[in-house]
Amino acid sequence: MTSHQALAAPAQAPLVAGWRNGFAALGPAFFTELRPTPLPAPHWVGASDDVAALLGLPEGWQQRDDALQSFTGNALPPGSRPLASVYSGHQFGVWAGQLGDGRAILLGEVETPAHGGQELQLKGCGRTPYSRMGDGRAVLRSSIREFLCSEAMHALGIPTTRALCVTGSPAPVAREEIETAAVVTRVAPSFIRFGHFEHFAARGQQAELRRLADYVIDRYYPECRDGANPCAALLRAVSERTAALMARWQAVGFCHGVMNTDNMSILGLTIDYGPFQFLDAFDPGHICNHSDAQGRYAFDRQPGVAWWNLLCLAQAMLPLIGEVETARAALSTYEGVFAAEFLRRMRAKLGLQQPREGDGALVDALLRLLAAGRVDYTIFWRRLSHAVAAGDFEPVRDLFADRAAFDAWLLSYEELLALEDQALVADLMLNTNPGFVLRNHLGEQAIRAAKLGDFSELQTLQKLLARPFDEHPGHEAHAGFPPEWASTISISCSS
Repeated sequence: MTSHQALAAPAQAPLVAGWRNGFAALGPAFFTELRPTPLPAPHWVGASDDVAALLGLPEGWQQRDDALQSFTGNALPPGSRPLASVYSGHQFGVWAGQLGDGRAILLGEVETPAHGGQELQLKGCGRTPYSRMGDGRAVLRSSIREFLCSEAMHALGIPTTRALCVTGSPAPVAREEIETAAVVTRVAPSFIRFGHFEHFAARGQQAELRRLADYVIDRYYPECRDGANPCAALLRAVSERTAALMARWQAVGFCHGVMNTDNMSILGLTIDYGPFQFLDAFDPGHICNHSDAQGRYAFDRQPGVAWWNLLCLAQAMLPLIGEVETARAALSTYEGVFAAEFLRRMRAKLGLQQPREGDGALVDALLRLLAAGRVDYTIFWRRLSHAVAAGDFEPVRDLFADRAAFDAWLLSYEELLALEDQALVADLMLNTNPGFVLRNHLGEQAIRAAKLGDFSELQTLQKLLARPFDEHPGHEAHAGFPPEWASTISISCSS
């Protein structure tokens, strides 16, 4: 057979099919179109099969060079329209003016088989007009943390952006030290933030402000069209989603670390994983971000900060809403939604299925005990779940220096517990209180290995965090107390 008679190789299925560009349709005031800046010698670091399935990627996608190049920013998937969006915001409580996607580029939106439109964004793919003094890059360390935590939060049932993959490159990036570059492919229905609204309000661009609000309502909150004031209804809906998100964070012991208004999702998602942390010892005033000298974003302040950020959003939306009192009314349900959702989640952690009058006092007393003893938060709840299942509370008592105080609380707890359906209590608790969360030292161990080209610990963590309520025999160390050196890990805004 001559060369011209040889059979042609079968065409590859499109890596990503069905691109559309809803955000781009808002117009040039909202973004700058530009291509990612390529990185040399890219390689795979990690990938999520679950997110690949969500997006409908073809089988074997990770073996394809076009996938590696596309998700590093070295090539563009056909049909994508890369852009960096502009927004403004308050950072650490101070108006920062214009910000924007300084190291992230939105490729576009794809229609998924079961979850509607999903935007794909490359984080760490080079400078944009909004990079200010930054280099537009992300480092391997922070990219692994974001990848793992995005997927861990999803497995915990907490609304979040997702992460399809991380790619790495030997390209040097200067932070506190010289590190190597990486890119995270992030996925969400939308990456619109409170800061997008603040940007156009601050500039007096009311036509663009209204276009943005209409887009968000029509795409993500269509039920808000039913009332007399759709923008007030939108503000209320965002407020209530945010309140529920804060309740979920507080219940699981998650610290975000940098809750600027430009890091707040209009969809009530956990977004922009930087100096985050899951609590080790329970300390309500814990500050996980070493850049946060004043403790503005301490763990127990998160619900109040979210409220303050919503006030900023309300101020930005006021030209669309009309009366100040209407905006205030739209925010009036925040506190009640947060309190009810938090108590509901804490009841579930305690195995209490039916609301009763003493539940709130029981929870408050327990949190005071945990704080006084600096008890490990995740281990306490998992041990309590096992103790209820086995009828043996001794392993839980061992966590408290003041056993008498715990025993007094336990008597009150057992009285309420006795009123519940005992066949359901243990299962409820074991499916509510995770054994595995992304503690800082676990992430650090995976990062140290990855820097040496060993991704096995990252893959182990992925599997454990994808099923955080399972027992995972043989991995007890991953669910154990943090080592002493864990307290020396410094996580900052540059992370």
